[in-house]
Parts: sequence; C-alpha cells; structure tokens
Amino acid sequence: MNMPFGFGTDHDRIAFDRAELGAILSVYGRMVAAGEWRDYAMSFLRDAAVFSVFRRAAEHPLYRIEKRPKLRGAQGQYAVIGMDGRILKRGHELPVVLRVLEKKLIRPVD
Repeated sequence: MNMPFGFGTDHDRIAFDRAELGAILSVYGRMVAAGEWRDYAMSFLRDAAVFSVFRRAAEHPLYRIEKRPKLRGAQGQYAVIGMDGRILKRGHELPVVLRVLEKKLIRPVD
C-alpha cells in the first residue's frame, strides 16, 4: 500500500499517494523544462488534496490538480482546474486527467 505524502499523521486529511505524486511531478518537470511553470504548492485538506502550479510564486495558480475522494463514485476524484475556476478535465484516472496539461506543451511551429 502506498503511503500518502503529507505533513504529520493527521488521518482526517486527504493526501496524494506516491504514485499520484509521481505522475503529477512528471508533468510538472516537463512544464518547468519548457519554461511554462516555475513553482508549486501543495495543500492537504479534509475534503481534498490540491497541487497548485504557478508561473511565478507571487501569482495566483495557473492550474490546480485536485483529488476529492468523495467524488470517486460519480464524476471521478481527480480534476484539473484553470485559473478562472473552470474544470478543464475530471475523471477517475489521474494520468488521463493530466493529459489536458500535456496539450499545453504542443505548440505550432512558425
């Protein structure tokens, strides 16, 4: 069983497990290498774990990657949310949901 990454042993908080965090950090690393993202923050709340990505540390997050286990049976527990609060992708499998961010790396060549 994968242990969640979080601070302390507060069992009433949601956290990303090792595999989830690995998938998120893989996308994050590619976006940093492309010069798109420069910082991140993680929040572990009672109802959600949130990985926020920033272009600069002093800004609002460009995207939030959220895990909400209460939505597991319905819409899917994972979501990517844009800066404006719109849900860009929601689903049951994190790698599938993260693909919406991969599209940001594909740019037309002039």
